[in-house]
Amino acid sequence: MSAGADPLAAVQSPEGRFHHHSGQTAIYGSLTPEGCAVAIRRYLRADDPSRIVVPLQIKAHAVLNMTGNPALSVVWQDIRAAGQDAPTWLFSDAARAAGAQGLLYSSRSRPDLTHLVLFDPGVIRCVGPAQAFPSQA
Repeated sequence: MSAGADPLAAVQSPEGRFHHHSGQTAIYGSLTPEGCAVAIRRYLRADDPSRIVVPLQIKAHAVLNMTGNPALSVVWQDIRAAGQDAPTWLFSDAARAAGAQGLLYSSRSRPDLTHLVLFDPGVIRCVGPAQAFPSQA
């Protein structure tokens, strides 16, 4: 995340891998600093502000474990650019409808890493000081 940004704030983009409706909350993260660097690599630009990693504690009772499912790791942006709905939205819509507070999914480029999307910001709290963003992933 950018230095100075609120680590508990939901994503501001109108659509993403697991959110596409007005008002859908999505907070994206990873289980490790290395995973954070891998997840955001596609979006980083040379003129971006500096990044940090903020340790969080998640207290949720309904997080779906969808790791190992390659359907969640597609390059959804290419599908959207072709005018189609992102197929990942089916998974997040079903998870939300079932009462899930979030879901775990495997990294597309590094399946050994696990990412997390949370639909309920009330299950998150900061638990430690910001850490340096990994320089390479």
